[in-house]
Amino acid sequence: MDSVLRTQGRIGSRTLLLTTAAVPLAGWTVHALALHRKLSAARRDPLTGLLRRDGYTARAQQITHRYGAAALVVLVDLDHFKQINDGPGGHAAGDHVLAATATRLTAWAGSRGTVGRLGGDEFAVAVRIGPARRELRLAQLTALLAQPVEVEEGAVVDVAASVGAASPDVLGTTDLGVLQRAADAAMYAGKHNGRAVLADRSHAVVPSVNGRRAGRPGTHTLGRAA
Repeated sequence: MDSVLRTQGRIGSRTLLLTTAAVPLAGWTVHALALHRKLSAARRDPLTGLLRRDGYTARAQQITHRYGAAALVVLVDLDHFKQINDGPGGHAAGDHVLAATATRLTAWAGSRGTVGRLGGDEFAVAVRIGPARRELRLAQLTALLAQPVEVEEGAVVDVAASVGAASPDVLGTTDLGVLQRAADAAMYAGKHNGRAVLADRSHAVVPSVNGRRAGRPGTHTLGRAA
Protein backbone atom coordinates (compact mmCIF):
# COMPACT_ATOMS: atom_id res chain seq x y z
CA MET A 1 0.00 0.00 0.00
CA ASP A 2 2.77 2.41 0.93
CA SER A 3 4.56 1.77 -2.37
CA VAL A 4 1.34 2.46 -4.29
CA LEU A 5 0.86 5.74 -2.47
CA ARG A 6 4.46 6.78 -3.06
CA THR A 7 4.14 5.96 -6.78
CA GLN A 8 0.95 7.96 -7.05
CA GLY A 9 2.61 10.82 -5.21
CA ARG A 10 5.58 10.85 -7.55
CA ILE A 11 3.31 10.76 -10.59
CA GLY A 12 1.22 13.57 -9.17
CA SER A 13 4.26 15.76 -8.54
CA ARG A 14 5.64 15.12 -11.99
CA THR A 15 2.29 15.92 -13.57
CA LEU A 16 2.15 19.15 -11.57
CA LEU A 17 5.63 20.13 -12.75
CA LEU A 18 4.78 19.41 -16.39
CA THR A 19 1.54 21.34 -16.11
CA THR A 20 3.30 24.31 -14.52
CA ALA A 21 5.97 24.30 -17.22
CA ALA A 22 3.32 24.17 -19.92
CA VAL A 23 1.73 27.43 -18.80
CA PRO A 24 4.60 29.75 -19.86
CA LEU A 25 5.16 27.66 -23.00
CA ALA A 26 1.54 28.14 -23.99
CA GLY A 27 1.87 31.85 -23.28
CA TRP A 28 4.89 32.15 -25.56
CA THR A 29 3.06 30.24 -28.29
CA VAL A 30 0.15 32.67 -28.17
CA HIS A 31 2.58 35.59 -28.19
CA ALA A 32 4.46 34.16 -31.18
CA LEU A 33 1.24 33.63 -33.12
CA ALA A 34 0.09 37.17 -32.38
CA LEU A 35 3.46 38.54 -33.46
CA HIS A 36 3.33 36.49 -36.67
CA ARG A 37 -0.12 37.90 -37.46
CA LYS A 38 1.10 41.44 -36.90
CA LEU A 39 4.12 40.92 -39.14
CA SER A 40 1.95 39.36 -41.84
CA ALA A 41 -0.46 42.30 -41.66
CA ALA A 42 2.42 44.75 -41.92
CA ARG A 43 3.54 43.10 -45.15
CA ARG A 44 0.13 43.64 -46.76
CA ASP A 45 -1.50 46.72 -48.20
CA PRO A 46 -4.52 47.58 -46.00
CA LEU A 47 -6.75 48.66 -48.90
CA THR A 48 -6.28 45.76 -51.29
CA GLY A 49 -4.91 43.04 -49.02
CA LEU A 50 -2.06 42.48 -51.48
CA LEU A 51 1.55 42.09 -50.48
CA ARG A 52 3.62 45.23 -50.17
CA ARG A 53 6.87 45.63 -52.08
CA ASP A 54 9.17 43.59 -49.79
CA GLY A 55 6.80 40.67 -49.36
CA TYR A 56 6.03 40.55 -53.06
CA THR A 57 9.70 40.75 -54.03
CA ALA A 58 10.65 37.81 -51.82
CA ARG A 59 7.93 35.58 -53.25
CA ALA A 60 8.50 36.72 -56.84
CA GLN A 61 12.16 35.82 -56.56
CA GLN A 62 11.21 32.34 -55.40
CA ILE A 63 8.88 31.90 -58.39
CA THR A 64 11.37 33.09 -61.02
CA HIS A 65 14.19 30.93 -59.63
CA ARG A 66 11.99 27.88 -59.15
CA TYR A 67 10.13 27.86 -62.48
CA GLY A 68 12.76 29.41 -64.76
CA ALA A 69 11.53 29.47 -68.36
CA ALA A 70 7.96 28.86 -67.19
CA ALA A 71 7.93 31.99 -64.99
CA LEU A 72 6.41 35.31 -65.99
CA VAL A 73 6.73 38.74 -64.35
CA VAL A 74 3.93 41.20 -65.10
CA LEU A 75 3.54 44.91 -64.35
CA VAL A 76 0.13 46.58 -64.42
CA ASP A 77 -0.64 50.28 -64.42
CA LEU A 78 -4.23 51.55 -64.39
CA ASP A 79 -4.92 54.02 -67.21
CA HIS A 80 -6.43 57.43 -66.45
CA PHE A 81 -6.74 56.59 -62.76
CA LYS A 82 -6.47 60.26 -61.76
CA GLN A 83 -9.65 60.95 -63.70
CA ILE A 84 -11.46 58.35 -61.60
CA ASN A 85 -10.26 59.95 -58.36
CA ASP A 86 -11.23 63.39 -59.66
CA GLY A 87 -14.61 62.21 -60.94
CA PRO A 88 -18.05 62.23 -59.26
CA GLY A 89 -17.23 59.27 -57.03
CA GLY A 90 -13.99 60.81 -55.81
CA HIS A 91 -11.38 58.78 -53.97
CA ALA A 92 -14.01 56.31 -52.78
CA ALA A 93 -14.55 55.26 -56.40
CA GLY A 94 -10.81 55.04 -56.86
CA ASP A 95 -10.55 52.75 -53.83
CA HIS A 96 -13.22 50.48 -55.30
CA VAL A 97 -11.28 50.27 -58.55
CA LEU A 98 -8.03 49.45 -56.75
CA ALA A 99 -9.70 46.74 -54.67
CA ALA A 100 -11.41 45.26 -57.74
CA THR A 101 -8.12 45.25 -59.65
CA ALA A 102 -6.42 43.44 -56.78
CA THR A 103 -9.17 40.80 -56.74
CA ARG A 104 -8.90 40.30 -60.50
CA LEU A 105 -5.13 40.00 -60.46
CA THR A 106 -5.25 37.51 -57.59
CA ALA A 107 -7.81 35.38 -59.43
CA TRP A 108 -5.76 35.51 -62.63
CA ALA A 109 -2.49 34.59 -60.90
CA GLY A 110 -4.06 31.66 -59.06
CA SER A 111 -2.32 29.49 -56.52
CA ARG A 112 0.94 29.40 -58.49
CA GLY A 113 1.42 33.17 -58.49
CA THR A 114 1.91 36.13 -56.19
CA VAL A 115 0.54 39.66 -56.52
CA GLY A 116 1.80 42.89 -54.99
CA ARG A 117 0.78 46.52 -54.91
CA LEU A 118 3.85 48.63 -55.61
CA GLY A 119 2.09 51.89 -54.79
CA GLY A 120 -0.70 54.07 -56.15
CA ASP A 121 -2.31 52.33 -59.11
CA GLU A 122 0.70 50.13 -59.90
CA PHE A 123 0.70 46.38 -59.38
CA ALA A 124 3.07 43.49 -60.03
CA VAL A 125 2.52 39.78 -60.56
CA ALA A 126 4.89 36.82 -60.70
CA VAL A 127 3.35 33.59 -61.89
CA ARG A 128 4.06 30.24 -63.47
CA ILE A 129 2.87 30.31 -67.10
CA GLY A 130 4.66 28.32 -69.79
CA PRO A 131 5.64 29.88 -73.15
CA ALA A 132 2.90 28.04 -75.06
CA ARG A 133 0.10 29.62 -72.98
CA ARG A 134 1.68 32.99 -72.35
CA GLU A 135 0.07 34.99 -75.15
CA LEU A 136 -3.42 33.66 -74.44
CA ARG A 137 -3.17 34.23 -70.69
CA LEU A 138 -1.95 37.81 -71.12
CA ALA A 139 -4.85 38.53 -73.49
CA GLN A 140 -7.22 37.15 -70.86
CA LEU A 141 -5.65 39.44 -68.28
CA THR A 142 -6.09 42.63 -70.30
CA ALA A 143 -9.72 41.69 -71.01
CA LEU A 144 -10.33 41.00 -67.33
CA LEU A 145 -8.82 44.31 -66.24
CA ALA A 146 -10.90 46.23 -68.80
CA GLN A 147 -14.22 45.17 -67.29
CA PRO A 148 -16.17 48.06 -65.70
CA VAL A 149 -16.11 48.28 -61.91
CA GLU A 150 -19.26 48.82 -59.87
CA VAL A 151 -18.74 51.44 -57.16
CA GLU A 152 -21.09 52.92 -54.57
CA GLU A 153 -24.86 53.00 -55.15
CA GLY A 154 -24.69 50.94 -58.32
CA ALA A 155 -22.61 53.43 -60.30
CA VAL A 156 -20.23 51.88 -62.82
CA VAL A 157 -16.74 53.14 -63.70
CA ASP A 158 -15.00 52.25 -66.95
CA VAL A 159 -11.43 51.10 -66.40
CA ALA A 160 -8.44 50.05 -68.48
CA ALA A 161 -4.89 49.02 -67.73
CA SER A 162 -1.50 48.93 -69.43
CA VAL A 163 0.31 45.62 -69.06
CA GLY A 164 3.95 44.69 -69.61
CA ALA A 165 5.46 41.25 -69.07
CA ALA A 166 8.91 39.68 -69.05
CA SER A 167 10.08 36.07 -68.94
CA PRO A 168 13.41 34.40 -68.14
CA ASP A 169 13.51 32.36 -71.37
CA VAL A 170 13.29 35.50 -73.53
CA LEU A 171 15.70 37.62 -71.48
CA GLY A 172 18.08 34.82 -70.53
CA THR A 173 17.98 35.52 -66.79
CA THR A 174 15.89 34.80 -63.71
CA ASP A 175 17.06 38.00 -62.01
CA LEU A 176 13.95 39.78 -60.79
CA GLY A 177 15.53 43.23 -61.14
CA VAL A 178 16.15 42.69 -64.84
CA LEU A 179 12.76 41.11 -65.45
CA GLN A 180 11.01 43.90 -63.55
CA ARG A 181 12.78 46.63 -65.50
CA ALA A 182 12.06 44.96 -68.85
CA ALA A 183 8.38 44.49 -67.98
CA ASP A 184 8.19 48.14 -66.95
CA ALA A 185 9.72 49.30 -70.23
CA ALA A 186 7.42 47.02 -72.24
CA MET A 187 4.40 48.35 -70.37
CA TYR A 188 5.25 51.94 -71.25
CA ALA A 189 6.05 50.99 -74.84
CA GLY A 190 2.46 49.80 -75.22
CA LYS A 191 0.78 52.36 -72.99
CA HIS A 192 -2.96 52.76 -73.66
CA ASN A 193 -2.98 50.32 -76.62
CA GLY A 194 -5.22 47.81 -74.84
CA ARG A 195 -2.80 44.91 -75.29
CA ALA A 196 -0.16 43.33 -73.09
CA VAL A 197 3.40 43.73 -74.35
CA LEU A 198 5.93 40.92 -73.80
CA ALA A 199 9.42 42.34 -73.31
CA ASP A 200 12.38 41.39 -75.47
CA ARG A 201 16.06 41.94 -74.69
CA SER A 202 15.96 45.55 -75.86
CA HIS A 203 13.57 46.43 -73.04
CA ALA A 204 16.04 45.14 -70.44
CA VAL A 205 18.64 47.80 -71.31
CA VAL A 206 16.36 50.85 -71.25
CA PRO A 207 18.22 53.26 -68.90
CA SER A 208 15.07 54.99 -67.66
CA VAL A 209 11.33 54.67 -68.00
CA ASN A 210 8.92 57.61 -68.03
CA GLY A 211 11.65 59.98 -66.88
CA ARG A 212 12.88 58.03 -63.88
CA ARG A 213 15.74 55.63 -63.19
CA ALA A 214 14.97 51.96 -63.65
CA GLY A 215 16.32 49.10 -61.54
CA ARG A 216 19.86 48.03 -62.42
CA PRO A 217 20.62 44.54 -63.73
CA GLY A 218 21.81 42.20 -61.02
CA THR A 219 19.66 43.79 -58.32
CA HIS A 220 16.35 42.54 -56.96
CA THR A 221 14.81 45.97 -56.41
CA LEU A 222 11.65 47.06 -58.19
CA GLY A 223 11.74 49.96 -60.58
CA ARG A 224 9.27 52.19 -58.76
CA ALA A 225 8.89 53.65 -55.34
CA ALA A 226 5.82 52.65 -53.38
